[in-house]
Amino acid sequence: MRKAFNQELLKIAEKDPRVFMILADIGYGEIEPFANAFPDRFINCGVAEQNMTGVACGVAMEGNIAITYSIANFPTLRCLEQVRNDVCYHDANVKIVIIGGGVSYGELGISHHSTEDIAIMRALPNMVVLVPSDIVEARAATHAMMAYNGPVYYRCGYKGEPDLHDGKGVADFRIGGSSTICEGNDATVFFAGPIGINAKIAVEELAKQGIKCRLVSLYSIKPIDKEAIIRAAKETGGIVVLEEHNIQGGVGSAVAEVLMDEGCGNVPLKRLAFQDVNVTKVGSQAWLRDQYGLGVKDVINAVKGFVK
Repeated sequence: MRKAFNQELLKIAEKDPRVFMILADIGYGEIEPFANAFPDRFINCGVAEQNMTGVACGVAMEGNIAITYSIANFPTLRCLEQVRNDVCYHDANVKIVIIGGGVSYGELGISHHSTEDIAIMRALPNMVVLVPSDIVEARAATHAMMAYNGPVYYRCGYKGEPDLHDGKGVADFRIGGSSTICEGNDATVFFAGPIGINAKIAVEELAKQGIKCRLVSLYSIKPIDKEAIIRAAKETGGIVVLEEHNIQGGVGSAVAEVLMDEGCGNVPLKRLAFQDVNVTKVGSQAWLRDQYGLGVKDVINAVKGFVK
């Protein structure tokens, strides 16, 4: 997904001289094409994310589009005050891109995890939050983000993410939208990000057992697709939300807020996320998902919990 993002960004920058990339001495192997093509629009601030964010805000306030880029939680938590006071307060046209959302860098431990970022970033005024799930959505989200005038948080995967759309693409990708992968009325499984592969495998297995689930990628967390959530509550037997994030304030919380605000609080809801713990185990992303209750079997059991 990171390669797809950088490829699309380069295409956009070739047509739009306002596009600047500002990073904190990271991303090598992917960012060289941009740096070589546009050296005057490429700024490496060194390992200084707070400074990187301040520079990006200044660049944006001169009428440009500034992209900050780094791995996991570094462009967010390490420089949260600058994101809040500089970018969001001024509604600056800064795009905050992280590579390796969730526990993509599982072998490197908690310092390289981003498991609180969605809750924090969606709490910031003026901030849009996008969480694409595969390469197809990553490409579409890049164009939607760059066309939007204002702060955007783009939570990208790492590499090797499987295609969840079976090569069909995403119809009408938009900020505030979602993508329905398959239809069903017994339950709805919402997900955000590359962990959707576990949701897809689970839904396919449930279909073999006669349980037909609607599978929906909530690629836009803020604003969120309220209509899709309300339809799921009214048309299916319950909702499961799968996310690679702390259970507090993440995608499941956003879905629950919509259900309560819209008078749909009586629908069965199960949130599958990290249960408000530090992810202290070290291992691959797929292994960590299974270890912390975000595996295929966990989705299946959650759906069966309210589908008789």
